[in-house]
Amino acid sequence: MKTIIADAVVGELDRLRDFVDCELEALGCKPGVMLGMDLVVEEVFVNIASYAYPDGNGKAEVSVGCDGAPGTVTLIFRDSGIPFDPVARPDADTSPEALNSRVGGLGILLVKKTMDEVVYAREGGCNVLTLKKKL
Repeated sequence: MKTIIADAVVGELDRLRDFVDCELEALGCKPGVMLGMDLVVEEVFVNIASYAYPDGNGKAEVSVGCDGAPGTVTLIFRDSGIPFDPVARPDADTSPEALNSRVGGLGILLVKKTMDEVVYAREGGCNVLTLKKKL
């Protein structure tokens, strides 16, 4: 797996997305799958940048590779911010009534629906979100 470490600020998003795209291309990822994974990278990283470090100082680590089943790409996001398990949250209500009144939760639903596997762990004081997608 290849890894990049960035300041947890939204301004680093393009650099992270370029890194992930380069790795996905090297793994033979199709453009449609890559587009979905770009949305996932944006959602997860922007959440880390926006909420993990209330004081505004922190890092995020993103790893990409084929770690496991052949033909499956793995993305791992790691940060040492405040504990947050997005997998434990119930899926957002997407009814028209709820969409008009609800703030939040749709990004996590997008991640869950786009990826084939979403696993959270708290390891050594870090949030570790492991995402897998069949290519």
